[in-house]
Amino acid sequence: MRLKTFAGGVHPPDNKHRSAALPIEDMAVPTQVVIHMSQHIGAPSKPVVSVGDEVKVGQLIAEATGFVSIPQHASISGKVTKIERFTHPTGGISQAIQITSDGNDAWLEFADDPNYMDLSVEEMKQRVNNAGICGMGGAGFPTFVKLSPPADKPIDTVILNGVECEPYLTSDHRLMLEKGECIVQGLKLIMKMVGARQGMIGIEANKPDAIDLMSKLCAKETALSVVPLQLRYPQGAEKQLIYAATKRKVPNAGGLPSAVGVVVQNVGTAFAIYEAIRYQKPLVERIITVTGSVVKTPKNLRARIGTPFQELVDACGGLNQEPGKYICGGPMMGFAIPSLEASVGKGSSGLVILDKKEASDIEERDCLRCARCIDVCPMDLMPSLIVAHVKVGDLDNAVKMGLNDCIKCGSCAYVCPAHIRLVQWIDTGKLSWAEAQRKK
Repeated sequence: MRLKTFAGGVHPPDNKHRSAALPIEDMAVPTQVVIHMSQHIGAPSKPVVSVGDEVKVGQLIAEATGFVSIPQHASISGKVTKIERFTHPTGGISQAIQITSDGNDAWLEFADDPNYMDLSVEEMKQRVNNAGICGMGGAGFPTFVKLSPPADKPIDTVILNGVECEPYLTSDHRLMLEKGECIVQGLKLIMKMVGARQGMIGIEANKPDAIDLMSKLCAKETALSVVPLQLRYPQGAEKQLIYAATKRKVPNAGGLPSAVGVVVQNVGTAFAIYEAIRYQKPLVERIITVTGSVVKTPKNLRARIGTPFQELVDACGGLNQEPGKYICGGPMMGFAIPSLEASVGKGSSGLVILDKKEASDIEERDCLRCARCIDVCPMDLMPSLIVAHVKVGDLDNAVKMGLNDCIKCGSCAYVCPAHIRLVQWIDTGKLSWAEAQRKK
């Protein structure tokens, strides 16, 4: 088997053995959910319910407020008990709707449309838009927008991202094994909506069972293929996956996949698209991996959007020792959060809990000029020099060196012998630059 890849990157221990072989379990319906208005890139959703309203699962509770925005739906049935600011899965605070369960788990009716493949492109896109789907790999870009590329950027290839290169996480792996046929149908729907003639599914070599299954499912489809990939992080980043699969290079300085005729979607997003178009089912649940050295029984859970993280941990038997760090997402690109107070969002692919030794804070030292960060940068940047400019407030030169092209994958920080917090410094620079542009 010839494995494809990209230049640069690293290969941290994947630690997927804890949950890779565990089937997806349906989590009990939570007694309360907190559904945030900002679960996606773009304008926050606007509540259309009030405190005291009774809602059913799948009912619209917040509407999109622009083209780059998505609606939100109730994930449990019950009463709206609060609309205020709550702790966000990324660690901040944002507006959210709290729903308290009535114990009935009453759903709106969703009818199976067996002729869903015959729908027009516009009808398909409208169902995706109505379902409130955003990228489920973590970025959270509104899917409807991604399925509407500029007219002057024709799309010929759709790539499904089944790489899941983040250590610890196995939710996409399990979804491919258990819902492979639905994912393939989702791929075909995406291809129809963007007018692509070929579809690919990128999967890393540490998932041989998924490669075998998806290859069998695509075998009779001449336009579909599976692309086995080497183990290399961040292979799941859009630009790196596109290059590995097609050898097309998305330009830096804000270049998008559509510039090279490609649309990339996560396999979880493809599954959600299939359910939205066939059943008109809104995105009210997702698969999330709960794992880490201190989790008693790691699991892949199907959880309702808005489920408190604490309830996820309880469903895994709790913790076997005092935790050192909670991470929403994976350890490379996820967000460290102060507690389990936050809740599951549409982009929450994992909850990783580390012990105190694994999470120990190492003092940052002066740069050694070893250039390891440059060697591994998948974007061909010079992270140490960008950070040097950020530290002294020289944002103009930091931008010239590619500050805004950084995908914050963490490869540079992973190999830095001086333990410089390169990603955090770059993120600080990005935020400062954005604020400066707003003031202008």
